This record gives sequence, structure tokens and C-alpha cells, in this order.
Amino acid sequence: MIQVEHLTKRYGKFTAVDDISFCVNEGEVFAFLGPNGSGKTTTMKTIVGLNVPTSGRVLV
Repeated sequence: MIQVEHLTKRYGKFTAVDDISFCVNEGEVFAFLGPNGSGKTTTMKTIVGLNVPTSGRVLV
């Protein structure tokens, strides 16, 4: 299970990810879709521990 709760990531004054929450249960398939610059890569890097969130938490 992956649980993301109120995840926010800022780089200075720029907010890359703003208060997202979701849960992916075992056996589920999940995708991030969106235009360039919408926070997909930042979200994934935060989930795997490469980024530290500004606020919120990730449970794996």
C-alpha cells in the first residue's frame, strides 16, 4: 500500500505539488497523467524518498 496524505512540495516560492492525498492498495494499478510541469515527477521522487516533502507524509 502507498498512502500519500496532504503532500506539498515547494521550491522557494514555487509550489510544485499542492496538498494531494491518495491511496494505492496492493494489486491496484495507478498512473499520474498531466501536462509538463504539473508535479508528476516531483510526486514520484517524493514517494520514493528522493525529495523531502515541504509538508504532508508518505507511507509505503
